Amino acid sequence: MEQALQVLPQSPIVQFTILLLVILTIPPIFERLQLPGLVGLLVAGVVLGPHGIKILSEKTETMKLLSDIGKIYLMFVAGLEIDLQEFSKTKNRALGFGALTFILPLLMGMSVGRLFGYGWNASILIGSLLASHTLLGYPIIQRLGVVRNQAVTVTIGATIFTDIAALLVLAICVSIHGGEFSPTVLAIQLAALAIYAAIVLFGFDWAGKEYFRRTGDEQGNQFLFVLLALFLASVGAQIINVDKIVGAFLAGLAVNDAVGNGPVKEKVEFVGGVLFIPFFFVGMGLLLNIPAFMDTLTSEFGLTLGIVGGLIISKFLASFITKLLYRYNWNETLTMWSLSMPQVAATLAAALAGLQAVNPAGESLLSDAVFNTVIVLMLVTSLLGPLLTERFASKLPLPKANLETATSAIWWESREPRFDEILMELDEESPPFTVVVPVYNPLTERYLIETAALLARHESGVIVPLSIAKAHVHMDEPQLNGALKQSRRLLDRALEVSQEFNASAKPELRIDDDVAEGISRTAREQHASLIIMGWSETTGLRARLFGNVIDSVFWSSHCPVAVMRLLDKPINLHRILVPVKNLTPQAVRVVQFAELFANTHQAEVTLLHVCDRRTPPEQIAQFESQISNILSKVAPSLESTIKTIAHDDVARVILKAAQSFDMVILRSVRRRTAGGLAVSDVTTQVVKELTCSMVLFGEPHS
Repeated sequence: MEQALQVLPQSPIVQFTILLLVILTIPPIFERLQLPGLVGLLVAGVVLGPHGIKILSEKTETMKLLSDIGKIYLMFVAGLEIDLQEFSKTKNRALGFGALTFILPLLMGMSVGRLFGYGWNASILIGSLLASHTLLGYPIIQRLGVVRNQAVTVTIGATIFTDIAALLVLAICVSIHGGEFSPTVLAIQLAALAIYAAIVLFGFDWAGKEYFRRTGDEQGNQFLFVLLALFLASVGAQIINVDKIVGAFLAGLAVNDAVGNGPVKEKVEFVGGVLFIPFFFVGMGLLLNIPAFMDTLTSEFGLTLGIVGGLIISKFLASFITKLLYRYNWNETLTMWSLSMPQVAATLAAALAGLQAVNPAGESLLSDAVFNTVIVLMLVTSLLGPLLTERFASKLPLPKANLETATSAIWWESREPRFDEILMELDEESPPFTVVVPVYNPLTERYLIETAALLARHESGVIVPLSIAKAHVHMDEPQLNGALKQSRRLLDRALEVSQEFNASAKPELRIDDDVAEGISRTAREQHASLIIMGWSETTGLRARLFGNVIDSVFWSSHCPVAVMRLLDKPINLHRILVPVKNLTPQAVRVVQFAELFANTHQAEVTLLHVCDRRTPPEQIAQFESQISNILSKVAPSLESTIKTIAHDDVARVILKAAQSFDMVILRSVRRRTAGGLAVSDVTTQVVKELTCSMVLFGEPHS
């Protein structure tokens, strides 16, 4: 028994089980303590590692594999998260700020390294560790609604420059440390790196677009293609003697355009954020030598102070010079400083690569003291950066809505028609307002058809009740015959309800291999203006990884989709609450849908805006004035009330306010991750806890 207990911790299955338990339990505990969940994973690694209770070891093959996968996955997601379209809009200013926030910290880090006796190669690498940054404050600026502020966009775009440049410096420094330095070797290394980068960036980009075009909606195979691109790029980097995290980051940039913001990207980030990236941070904790760490804070306090202080000062100088160049105000400048301060993803991965890079004499490129100092740097900046972002970004003015795409009276008229659509309109009359209603559950069918009937009657349109029977290889299968009979019963019932409300209906029965595709294709064939669906929970592993029917319809549909969970007859829903985060065309079109729904039976709509607690009163007044002006143009017949509440917990405010309403209309926004663990999602929390009727409204590709 004793021997079994000694061998048990070395079992890969046991280690994997322990890691899953840590990832599941530790981050939520630290987040309740107002500390980043990633810090909790580091602490767990220390406690369970060789300098703690010795359950896990960084030397086992299992931990080496999982930690390596997590490391390259982290850098891959960092490349995948970069918004190339936003970068292209402000690329000149982003490159300017990127150059400043890279060069100044690089010089500062080099100076600190030389001051404390490190060689030129190690000092340059120390400088590059300070030069990159991780956008830990991104969820905060998303919540505050200031992502489209130019200073914020410039800072996000600068991430591309700083991360690529820092990783290139790492690649060169590691290469020099591994062999004898000479201009010829350096030239060969740079040439190999340039060729490799071109192959990855352009070759993988082309291959990704072609593969995604040919495979259509095969999300499983597309997911595997993305993973293959990641590991091929990492292996290729090792072949040319470059650290694998460089290849992973370039692979993320390469497939960025092909993946887009679709469901495959969400699944890639989900797998990384839930499994592989947390493995890396636990592995980092296993490497952390607590006695040496404490010794660094005491005997090497000057080095720690120099690196941490040097980073904070140099990042501020870069933001201040950018202020002078582009005439940003102080709140914008300090927001840029706070966003570019945190050092987590690229810094930790590069520091670990430097620690593990050993020359023929057995000497590491970076010492344990520098590595421990980087851990301190991560702790300080990951706490200080988001706190400062919360403080200064809340004072930024909210961007005005682009009314060029939001001024039409009805949402389906709010986009510019394509050339082929213009030609079609010359040959035929524009189609009537058409609502496609997939029916599957007899318990929810009536309320959905009633809603569609009210909308169609108000717009003099037509309902298309749709039932889809799952296809079989043989068309005479008994299961298919039973499904067809059930579908006909549902459609007959839908036709009866439509007639009760004096609405025109054209029932459709379809046999299809894929339910979501059947819904989307029928909607396109019928020139649908809107799809109304019943709510279904996301359950099961496949649904979590590759989405359910609702996710797929949201993604593939050509028209808006309204997913409804109705607890009462639609005609009885007279008080409607619409949370409005900021003024965007998407938010305006949600209000237009609320107007259409309310006008069918004279309901009242309340617009709820939850702003940050520190938002100045004049900014709140400005927002209310702007939204009133917009409503007078896009929803002139809407009887509405605008209510603004300053509070830090948006979900709690919405849930409390919803207790006085019959229905809440929410905008569907796909959840994103910020290069690590999942960030909180207001919509998800509200949907789970709402006790009244609900509509989740989303537009194509939302």
